[in-house]
Amino acid sequence: MRLKTMGLAIAMLLAPAAQADEGMWMPSQLPDITEQLRKAGFRGKPAELADLTKAPLNAVVKVGGATGAFVSDQGLVLTNHHVAFGVIQYNSNAQRDLIRDGYVAADRSEELPANPDFRLLVTTGFDKVTDKVLADAHGKTGRAYYDAVDAAGKALVAECERAGGVRCSVVTMFYGRDFYLVKQLELRDVRLVYAPPRAIGNYGDEVDNFVWPRHAGDFTVLRAYVGPDGKPADYAKENRPYVPPAHLQVARDGVNEGDYVMLAGYPGITYRHRSAAEFADQVEWRLPTAVATMKALQDVIEDAGKADAQAKIRYASQLQSLKNGIKRFSGELEGLQRSDAVSVRRKDEAAMLAWLGKQPDARTLRPRIDAAMAEIAAGNVGRERDLLLGLLQSQTQLLRSALRLQRLAHERGKPDAERESGYQQRDEELIAGQLRQVQRRYDPAVEKRLLTTLLTRYQQLPAAQHLPEFDAAFGRTPAELMGTLDRVYAATKLGEEAQRLQGLKAAPTELAVSDDALLKLAAKLQPALLRLDDERKAREGELLRLRPAYMQALIAYREQQGRAVYPDANSTLRVSYGKVTPLKARDAVSYAPLTSTAGIVEKNTGTEPFDAPKPLLDAIAKGDYAGYLDPKSGTMPVDFLSNLDTTGGNSGSPVLNAKGELVGLNFDSNWEAVSASWMFDPRYKRAIHVDLRYMRWLMDKVYPAHWLLAELGTPAR
Repeated sequence: MRLKTMGLAIAMLLAPAAQADEGMWMPSQLPDITEQLRKAGFRGKPAELADLTKAPLNAVVKVGGATGAFVSDQGLVLTNHHVAFGVIQYNSNAQRDLIRDGYVAADRSEELPANPDFRLLVTTGFDKVTDKVLADAHGKTGRAYYDAVDAAGKALVAECERAGGVRCSVVTMFYGRDFYLVKQLELRDVRLVYAPPRAIGNYGDEVDNFVWPRHAGDFTVLRAYVGPDGKPADYAKENRPYVPPAHLQVARDGVNEGDYVMLAGYPGITYRHRSAAEFADQVEWRLPTAVATMKALQDVIEDAGKADAQAKIRYASQLQSLKNGIKRFSGELEGLQRSDAVSVRRKDEAAMLAWLGKQPDARTLRPRIDAAMAEIAAGNVGRERDLLLGLLQSQTQLLRSALRLQRLAHERGKPDAERESGYQQRDEELIAGQLRQVQRRYDPAVEKRLLTTLLTRYQQLPAAQHLPEFDAAFGRTPAELMGTLDRVYAATKLGEEAQRLQGLKAAPTELAVSDDALLKLAAKLQPALLRLDDERKAREGELLRLRPAYMQALIAYREQQGRAVYPDANSTLRVSYGKVTPLKARDAVSYAPLTSTAGIVEKNTGTEPFDAPKPLLDAIAKGDYAGYLDPKSGTMPVDFLSNLDTTGGNSGSPVLNAKGELVGLNFDSNWEAVSASWMFDPRYKRAIHVDLRYMRWLMDKVYPAHWLLAELGTPAR
């Protein structure tokens, strides 16, 4: 292993007879599960893997909303094609469609800048700060509790970021029981180096999404840059490649069934420790409702793209995200129903509460648990409205910009420490980056149709869920809604970048009296959104105060059963371990754990999404696989399957072999395991990875980039 020559190979030596184990473990927890790691086949020292500021974990980085890893000492980063899809789309247009054709930089001078708000974060600190965060919260409830925790967290973040060049955050583990201060180097100049064509990186698209067997080359190579002084900087031609503290070595050999693998990454959110009532709400309402609403938005974008090639490109990234979310939520619903998750969770919770009733802490914990359950139920009152308003802000470009500008102006009237998170001075550069790219992801006709879809649903809600400000702005009938949207979008100038940035720099009083139609509309809606925000914070404050009692009981109950106890995922660095494993999906249906290029040809129809590029088909027909073939099967590997514990956010996570070498890149889960964000089932939980032998072969024989292979330490064969 070459992690900057840090002799970590011994620490990563693992026996091939490893067994799967549930858990997205915090690195600091690894020494606590030494016995479990030993039984799985680990022969190194877990304590040496517990320090995320040392190799190999300091080579694992947060990329966008997912994961990547440094793979050279010149800042090369390997992540998924779908993780970097926004970067690829940002650099595409009707004349140069990098989504369709892919991109191979001939050298560093041809590397393309990512969208201005794209960030790469390198974790450099992770410290427990529970006592500091909760010091002023004791004795308070509701909104006061929330504000105390929020103020303490902001103070810690401000102190952490004082030196500059870093991004800090305070995260909670076990839902308010523990708090940690995370310190991350923020790299703002990230560039596109290599991306395969869509028909390789996303071969199979939604037909194959969350499905095994897979044949996708879901990878992209980026490079991180810093200023001439070595510090984080915005994009500039004079910037130089970032030199990471460590980088992973790409393996020359691959893996086979039974081989030990380990993964590190930034899984987004899991809900495995949620209450039985929350499980029921997810299955009975949230998942089916979200899927139906998102499908309606998907239909709008796809229909618009049929008639307008430019709109198709501009909304490609958003459409891909919607399709992925729809299929994931659909699979999650099916999986939870198949596992009878609601009944299983109810029985487990009832058993926990019965056990708790016999414990000394019952008199203290049970009233707080009951209060937390009541607070959770109360939060469902406006759930239909809140879903629609959330999508209204996340699935629009111009309206979202107007709302952000008005909220920023509102927050600027406060001392910085009292501003809402996301609108402090530290956030203004990121907001500016988002505003600068809107025109590449926006079309007025498409946005109006998206808003019509969402707001028509809002108009049909029961009167109790209506907001006076929204009714006054959009009316109560479809005709009134259409008239308002036509008038506002015809009059606004926010479609121009200069106008958006001017709004960013405007004084609060100046923005308040703006005559721009969309800014005026956003100003009318803002009181309602602020009111809902206040209500949310009061609920969250109570849950931060009360839910730790539930977690205390749950942890104690599961520990006495010998069950896994780790925090739900929250976009912080986690580690999981397992092995390359086949899948028995159902009766008489079993899958081998490796696919090959033969499967690409078998699936190929010449029509999207199974339209493999001609250079790829020609190379497969030629059969020039020397140096890349799997020695056991004699085939050219494409993807492989493992039983690693993963979820959303683990996309792009590096998969290491027994020698600590990089053998795969995580990019998906199987259909039977999509519900693992709520319930882990070892029978079905599998993760899907790009075999890096396939990536290297593509970069050598199909879409050559020999200079990159040399930089990766795996020269062309």
